[in-house]
Amino acid sequence: MGLYADRLRPRLHDSALGPRVTGAIRRRVCADLAGDVLEIGFGSGHNLPHLPAAVTGVWAVEPSATALRLSEERRAASPVPVVVAGDDARSLPFPDDRFDAALCTWVLCGIPGAAVALAEVARVLRPGGVLHLVEHGRAPDPGVRRLQRLGNPVNRRVSGCVLDDDVEALLAAAPLTVTRLAHWYEPGAPRSLGSMYEGRATA
Repeated sequence: MGLYADRLRPRLHDSALGPRVTGAIRRRVCADLAGDVLEIGFGSGHNLPHLPAAVTGVWAVEPSATALRLSEERRAASPVPVVVAGDDARSLPFPDDRFDAALCTWVLCGIPGAAVALAEVARVLRPGGVLHLVEHGRAPDPGVRRLQRLGNPVNRRVSGCVLDDDVEALLAAAPLTVTRLAHWYEPGAPRSLGSMYEGRATA
């Protein structure tokens, strides 16, 4: 990766997706997690303060060494043990049925081949294990979708992700059963940037 993608983009994500902007959302998404949890796209650890007491450990999959360095203080302060355990969600180094739950927050839009990552998540979840997720993705409104398509080239360069990821289609094609999926627009944000999907899916 280049200097920007390797060193600067993780710092942008750390700031833009920090607790002031995303804290309430993360708290909602993390609610009811329990047992051993796989987190793909661990980033700089912003989910750690929102994990319930029932979580016994987090296995973090994160490709960015810079993001992991930014997470060090949060990991040290967390009462939940964190194991850094991989860097590619498309090839998870875990046996089948390993985890009680999985967590994914603003990640799929930046993974080439996100369908493979979801299949891997389903593989390592025990039967009945639940994926908790929030993602930005394809807006239901045609006018907003046009703006997302126009904005994708710049957003890929700046944020490393696409704006119009089809979250519903990805989940429908995955070996998971969607039990809850809501779409909403982030208040105060341009709709092309703030189109969000939040939900849960069971293995």
